[in-house]
Amino acid sequence: MARGRLRIYLGAAPGVGKTYAMLSEAHRRVERGTDCVVAFVEHHGRPRTEVMLHGLEQSRRGELEYRGTSFTEMDVDAVLARRPQVALVDELAHTNIPGSRNAKRWQDVEELLAAGIDVITTVNIQHLESLGDVVESITGVRQRETVPDEVVRRADQVELVDMSPQALRRRMAHGNVYRPDKVDAALSNYFRPGNLTALRELALLWVADRVDEYLNAYRSEHEVSTIWGSRERIVVGLTGGPEGRTLIRRAARLAEKGAGGEVLAVHIARSDGLTSSSPKELAVQRGLVEDLGGTFHHVVGDDVPKALLDFARGVNATQIVLGVSRRKSWQYVFGPGVGATAARDSGPDLDVHLITHDEAGKGRGLPEARGARLGRSRIIWGRLVGVLGPVVLTLLLTNAAPEVGLANDMLLYLSLTVAAALLGGLLPALASAVVGSLLLNWYFTPPVHTLTIADPKNMVAMAIFVGVAVSVASVVDLAARRTHQAARLRAESEILSFLAGNVLRGETSLEALLERLRETFGMESVALLERESDVAPWTCAGSVGPRPCRNPEDADVDLPVGDHLALALTGRVLPAEDRRVLAAFAAQSAVVLDRRRLRFEADRAKELAEGNRIRTALLAAVSHDLRTPLAGIKASVSSLRCDDVAWSDEDEAELLEAIEEGADRLDHLVGNLLDMSRLQAGAVTPLIRETDLDEVVPMALGGVPEDSVQLDVPETLPMVWVDKGLLERVVANIVENAVKYSRRDEPVLVSASAIADRVELRVVDRGPGVPDEAKERIFEPFQRYGDAPRGAGVGLGLAVARGFAEAMGGTVDAEDTPGGGLTMVLSLRMARGRDPGEPGTTAAVAS
Repeated sequence: MARGRLRIYLGAAPGVGKTYAMLSEAHRRVERGTDCVVAFVEHHGRPRTEVMLHGLEQSRRGELEYRGTSFTEMDVDAVLARRPQVALVDELAHTNIPGSRNAKRWQDVEELLAAGIDVITTVNIQHLESLGDVVESITGVRQRETVPDEVVRRADQVELVDMSPQALRRRMAHGNVYRPDKVDAALSNYFRPGNLTALRELALLWVADRVDEYLNAYRSEHEVSTIWGSRERIVVGLTGGPEGRTLIRRAARLAEKGAGGEVLAVHIARSDGLTSSSPKELAVQRGLVEDLGGTFHHVVGDDVPKALLDFARGVNATQIVLGVSRRKSWQYVFGPGVGATAARDSGPDLDVHLITHDEAGKGRGLPEARGARLGRSRIIWGRLVGVLGPVVLTLLLTNAAPEVGLANDMLLYLSLTVAAALLGGLLPALASAVVGSLLLNWYFTPPVHTLTIADPKNMVAMAIFVGVAVSVASVVDLAARRTHQAARLRAESEILSFLAGNVLRGETSLEALLERLRETFGMESVALLERESDVAPWTCAGSVGPRPCRNPEDADVDLPVGDHLALALTGRVLPAEDRRVLAAFAAQSAVVLDRRRLRFEADRAKELAEGNRIRTALLAAVSHDLRTPLAGIKASVSSLRCDDVAWSDEDEAELLEAIEEGADRLDHLVGNLLDMSRLQAGAVTPLIRETDLDEVVPMALGGVPEDSVQLDVPETLPMVWVDKGLLERVVANIVENAVKYSRRDEPVLVSASAIADRVELRVVDRGPGVPDEAKERIFEPFQRYGDAPRGAGVGLGLAVARGFAEAMGGTVDAEDTPGGGLTMVLSLRMARGRDPGEPGTTAAVAS
């Protein structure tokens, strides 16, 4: 009997529409004549889901007694007896009531599949067993009902039912998911925007990996060798050299340009185990790849380009990133190199990028003066050819070809001199000319075996020979010198361009500039020293590298910068020709130091301006808002003291009440002003201790009418680390602000819950709300959004609340209330004195 096929609708959270999509699919299949039966679907009181059940045959359910209560579960025997083509089973991760046929519903589904019945089911991403810890860290809720990942991975089809967090929260606010009395609690806890966004990302990534598995299986089954660029996969070829870090970062930037880009770094080693790579450098590069979200691979292969291309095609890569070869130019006679070979054989479906780089061990510096014009190997070969070449040529001519003739002998020696000049420059050529002329004179110029020259023509020929040799050597040496100078000028121009661009635009910090200087000249450490006067001690304004100098006299290289600044370098003594670029670095270091200080002064000026603005606002508040309650108090007192008016007891009571209200308002305003001044001066020192939230919140509501607030703070909440007095002020200011702006017929809801290691207090009003661009501005001092109620204060309540909350290690943020209004979220640190799993904390959300 063939096994049934399994189709799963996967969602990020309850309410995204998994059951609705499953029932819609069932209706489509019934219309096509497929025999579909609802084995178990619970609509949870959702009217739209209940309507979708109409017209579908439902299998009978089994009833079980557990602890005196009757429950219904899927009757597996009834479904097996009915044997439909397709069975609909909701909530795959559900745990059956004790006494059921199987402990888990996914085990019931396995029986149906084994019987040849196709099954369509639903599951949420948080119920996958491997994601339990991740979901708990995000939501603070440990999922008790899970399903093994392998059960879901074995499904023939997995379809994602997606919905944005904002749309899901609107659906919940409209009552389409939970009953109205549960909506606020759900939105405040599990269904927060951050939680839903993280769960949605988990679901999308899990399905993306599943799609990769399908694609790889299909390519393997159908032997597809060409690359399908469904998404960017970038392979980075690493040799273990210092350029690897540059290649990895460049590949990461390329991957970021495309959605879902992936970086795979690969190091190819020879099969005999011989390698020139640095294990330490490879370990560093491996860590860098993993930090950037990529993966690191080792591949064995003697043919590096072939192994690299085979690996890239095997992982369905779309691009390969390689570094420009580090080989010398003459080494290309042995082959075109890995980069050129890979680019030639990659084909049209695989792009190869060759990235230029600098050797980190040598820095990005100027060419060295000694041995840099021709290269060390060329100088050695030039000396060998210049000294030993004439001797070897003499042996060949005297033994193998003694009758060649003097003219031809001189041409051969001249050719050897030219070769020495081309290889080693002036000195090897001169040595070749001297040794060659002496050997010519001794062995081939009559009279032989003497250093005399009898024929004047031979004397002229020898002079021409020496002149030509010296001329050729001079030309080659001059060309090498010009090449060296051009390289130095190019390097200097690049460095000066860097200084004129990045530094003058303010894109480089002092430490970054000094690090660039250290790398350029290959120094151990660089320090910028300063002093206030000629007799004052030196202080370090900035340094890089180990053990920087504290005094210019102790440095290997020191360069004055103005009157009281000096650049000190340690590591080696620099030649005079490097001083020009070093002076440019020194000048720009002084500019960067001045800019940093100017920026600091600008920040101080900004702070002073902000303080001046607050003082100006304070004066305005004192002159307007504080005068209003004073005017009311004075008017009431003057009326009571008036002798020509006989006040009744009711009138006197009303005037006294007005005096009391004005004094309370004045006390509140002055209290907020004093609190703000303490925050501005940094004089708030909270006394942190374990506190019960349900003891503080009711005390903070004394300043608002009793019927204006609905309180929902469970007594079993975990304790919080707060200053009790500051917390009371924070809650009082937030609640009073909510009551001012909320509609009179809608009380403000104050609720609390535990989320992971935090306790959140949410103050929900149904007022006009605040747009997103103004949510942060309402926490600034002396800010009142929109048309504030008359006499609403000076705009310090929320600023003081946030300042006190941050002083206690908490936060205060503003969110939109679903359906209209504003929700203030006060998040506090949980004290671990009570088990977060006790009643009153956030409970697991049913799927």
